Amino acid sequence: MANFTVNWGIVGPGGIAHRFADAITVVDGASLQAVASRDQHRADAFAQKWNPPTAYGSYEQIVDDERVDAVYIATPHRFHHENTRMCLEAGKHVLCEKPITVNARDAESLFGLARDRGLFLMEGMWTVFLPVYRQVREWLDDGAIGDVHLMTSTFGFVVPRNLTGRMLNPALAGGAILDMGVYNTAISRWVVGRRPDSVVARAILGETGVDELTSVSLQFGAETVSQFTTTMLCQTINDFTIYGSDGHIRIHPNFWEAGVATLSQGDHIADVQRPVRHNGFEYQIEEAMRCIDRGLTESPVMPPVATMDTMETMDQIRTRIGLSYSFE
Repeated sequence: MANFTVNWGIVGPGGIAHRFADAITVVDGASLQAVASRDQHRADAFAQKWNPPTAYGSYEQIVDDERVDAVYIATPHRFHHENTRMCLEAGKHVLCEKPITVNARDAESLFGLARDRGLFLMEGMWTVFLPVYRQVREWLDDGAIGDVHLMTSTFGFVVPRNLTGRMLNPALAGGAILDMGVYNTAISRWVVGRRPDSVVARAILGETGVDELTSVSLQFGAETVSQFTTTMLCQTINDFTIYGSDGHIRIHPNFWEAGVATLSQGDHIADVQRPVRHNGFEYQIEEAMRCIDRGLTESPVMPPVATMDTMETMDQIRTRIGLSYSFE
C-alpha cells in the first residue's frame, strides 16, 4: 500500500470509536478526517481528543464530505443498518462495528448494495485479524490437534442495571447474544469454516425482555459441536478452547482480544504469545485499506459469507429463545 491513503470518518463518537481513532494513529496511510454525532458537543469533545479537521453535528454532513473516503460505523447496532446504508448510498466505503446489523435480512441488503455500488463493506470482526489468531489458524490448518470435535467458550461479565442503556434496552437491540455472543458465534464459525447445521439455545430473559444469559449448542455436521454461554449476570472465564482428536488449543482470556494461546498435544504443551502492535484494531483497519487499494468490495479474510453465516445463526438463536425487537 505504498503511498496509498484513506481518509476516515467516524459515525458515532462512543467508547469503541475512541479505540478506532487510537488505532488509526499507527496505521500507515490512514488519517482521521472527520467525526459525526447527533450531538455537536459530543462530536467536538471527541475531536478535541483525536484532532480530526472536522466535527459534525449530524451524520448527513459527514457523508456529504468529499474528503472522507471511508467511514467507520460505531453507533449502537440498532442503527447499523440505516447508518451503513446512508454511507454506501453516498459512495463511501464502510467498516461497520459488529454485529453488522440486528438480523440477516438487513445484512444481506447491505452487502448487495455495496456490490452494486462497487464499494467495500466489512463487518468489524477484529478478532480474526489478531496475531494470535493467525497462529491458531496455522495450527488448525496443519492438523496439529487432528479433527475438531468440540469447542467451548464463555463471554460474560456483570453489567450495571441501567435499564435504558445499550445493553439492556430492547429499543437499542440490547441483550447478551447480539452484543457479546456474536464473538462466540463468529469464532465457532471461523474454526469450522461454515455455518452450523443445527442450533439449540436456552436463555434467561430479564425484566426488559432481552436475554441476560444465553447458552447455545451449535452442531456442525455429525462430529463437531460448539457450546458457549454469554451473559450479563456474572463474570465468566472468557476463554475459547478447541478440542480435537489429537490435542486441544486454548485461546486465553479474554479470547476476543487475546495475545496468548496454548497448544496441548499429549505431554507436549506450548504457550505462544502474540501481542498486538497497538490496541488490536489496527489490523482490521489495515485489511480494509488493503482491500480498498485493490478495488475489492469484500475482504477475503472476513468475507460477507462469514458475516451472513453468523447473522443467520444468531437469528436462529433468537428464535429459539423467543427474542425479537419491535422495530424489526
